[in-house]
Amino acid sequence: MPANDEELAKDLGLLSALTIGVGTMIGAGIFVLPGQAAAAAGPAVALSFVVGGVISLFTALSASELGTAMPKAGGSYYYVNHALGPLFGSVAGWGNWMGLAFASAFYTLGFGEYLATFLPLPALAVAGVGLSEFQVGALLAGLAFIGVNYVGAKETGSVQIVIVTLLVGILTLFSVLGFLQADVATLRPFFPTETGGGTAVLPATGLVFVSFLGFAKITTVAEELKNPGRNLPLAVVGSVLVVTVMYAIIMVVLMGVVNWRQLGPEFTPTPVLDVAEIAFGTVGLAGVGVGLLTFAGLLATASSANASILASSRINFAMGRDKLVSDKLNAIHPNFATPYRSIAVTGGLILLFIGIGDVKVLAKAGSVLHLIVYGLLNVALVVMREADAPEYQPEFEVPLYPVVPILGAVTSFGLIGFMDRIEIALSLVFVVGGLAWYLFYARGQVAKPGVLSQYVLSRSDELPNPAVSAAETVQPDEGTYRVMVPLSNPASERDLVTLASSIARQRGGTVDAVHIVTAPDQTALQYAADHAEAVEEGYHETLDAAVRDGQTLGVDVETHTVFSHRRFEAVFDAARDHGADLVVMGWGEDMHGSPGRAESAFDDLANDLPCDVVVLRDRGFDPGRLLVPTAGGPDSDLSAEIAQLLRAEHDAEVTLLHVADERRAGETFLEEWADSHGLSDATLRVETGDVEAAIERAATGHTMVLVGATERGLLPRLARGTLVLDVIDDIDCSVVMAERARERSVLERLFGN
Repeated sequence: MPANDEELAKDLGLLSALTIGVGTMIGAGIFVLPGQAAAAAGPAVALSFVVGGVISLFTALSASELGTAMPKAGGSYYYVNHALGPLFGSVAGWGNWMGLAFASAFYTLGFGEYLATFLPLPALAVAGVGLSEFQVGALLAGLAFIGVNYVGAKETGSVQIVIVTLLVGILTLFSVLGFLQADVATLRPFFPTETGGGTAVLPATGLVFVSFLGFAKITTVAEELKNPGRNLPLAVVGSVLVVTVMYAIIMVVLMGVVNWRQLGPEFTPTPVLDVAEIAFGTVGLAGVGVGLLTFAGLLATASSANASILASSRINFAMGRDKLVSDKLNAIHPNFATPYRSIAVTGGLILLFIGIGDVKVLAKAGSVLHLIVYGLLNVALVVMREADAPEYQPEFEVPLYPVVPILGAVTSFGLIGFMDRIEIALSLVFVVGGLAWYLFYARGQVAKPGVLSQYVLSRSDELPNPAVSAAETVQPDEGTYRVMVPLSNPASERDLVTLASSIARQRGGTVDAVHIVTAPDQTALQYAADHAEAVEEGYHETLDAAVRDGQTLGVDVETHTVFSHRRFEAVFDAARDHGADLVVMGWGEDMHGSPGRAESAFDDLANDLPCDVVVLRDRGFDPGRLLVPTAGGPDSDLSAEIAQLLRAEHDAEVTLLHVADERRAGETFLEEWADSHGLSDATLRVETGDVEAAIERAATGHTMVLVGATERGLLPRLARGTLVLDVIDDIDCSVVMAERARERSVLERLFGN
């Protein structure tokens, strides 16, 4: 059975979001990198952390605006993919994924170093490769972290708050005691000649930049954040400011207590513990201080590693949703409800990187990949602003636009130039791999182009030919035709799946069965997801039945579950997210306050349909004898397409009906219409007089009527009803109402064509 992807909105508050960023970032710079950083720039490395914070701040502001406009799972990847298109989205997705794997291995190696300070671990040789006691500890820890994510145990927001509070408290006490013992003389010269003086600041920034990757992880849960317009920018920008100040202060304290030359990795693997012994020793608590900092180091590195593994699974989820990777990678474990395959693949890579064991290389490789993504993210913001996409309505806007995103892109890409060649080369392998992956695999799967290519192609007469040609070259192929079916229960939805499967089979496509589980407004969606059977009895039966029904026609059925407070609105949101070409939905008694059309009254006025829609008034699925009334128009065109597909699939007989004032003119119209819609061999029937009565007469002896949605405006429909609704109520067979997705003006929405 295909994987069932669950999409839900959790209620993460500001403090929980802030601690996601701070908790992830606070580990690397303080507990793992001080020795490497000291050797790279001496006391000036404190300035390197400040520079890293400033560069991060530019991107944090851009990420905040994008996140409030598009609060979707996937964060940075999603923004790049949506704005710049799936080519750059593939680069960003793979770069983010591999960058997180590098960072996870880096954090886990730090955990191994602290673990080895009090737990005797042996050095081993595996397959001729020597592993230090640090690597052995890291491998054990890595297996534990991967296992925790595999079975689904995770930190809750409240636990994360406790962890970060403990860390900040311990580090504040450490800083105060260390400051009392610091000697400013040890910080001179601030730019040592043996490290290269002031020129060492930017290369050292490249090394420590891995310490600032946590703020982007907040955007990966933007879809689950309460009040993102306020909380997302506060959490993202706030986390960068907090850790930048802490890093700068603690690095000054470290090098003020112990000369930076004695902090290098050749002298001690854990310089923080050496400084803690001195700082706490002045108050007779040397052992306590070392114990506290060891505990803090284990806690910080474990939290960072676990958060990175969790974030990587969200990147995979978002890429799978956009068809850049196979949905099979996102398969949900039947018992643990986790994306176990994604976690297993990521875990294998992390263990491999731990085996490599070079902390400096891992740190810089992770930084390069994230800097590429951050640079693209800033470009994505400029594209969204300049394209003026109607759906782009951020609640927070970057100050000093376009200066901030331009500086963010320039500084992110520019810092890569200060990395070593090996890290740049390693990262470029994944960039080139992402490009190749898109061109040879994903291009034929995805259907949604980026805003940039749409903007360029819509102005092909105004823009240079090379730009237009490039946009056309990287456009996604149409991909697999997707028919989405929103479901509620197996008893009433079988015919919907059969209709969708018939259409998908003829188009060589797939059926996307989306189960909309609604919860009362008083029930948190996270609770509803965790207690799905309590919210809706027989929760899994609907999707199981959909798969069985689709398989009877040999059609692939993908299943998804969406937890929502609003059933109807969730349908079209899911259609947009999943790139549906057609939605097949069931009939509602009042058609959601918009009689004679598929969308609700609000959507009818405010939004265009995301794709074509057919609505089935089900009185038994029998497409043997089809009646297609037509007066022309785009919705009747869609009715004709559906009739052709059902005729091919079920060998149906098709009758076309046109009601005219004058019979001869009606016959001429219907003959021309039939020829232009591939139905010239259908039975043609022309009636005069009352349209509703003519359709009712013609429906006798037919098993299904396919009728276009009304083109009357909302106000006349609400005042006088519609022909479509009258016909549906008065005939005995099943009715399919078809509505073509198209742009309409406000006047057309209100008063009709």
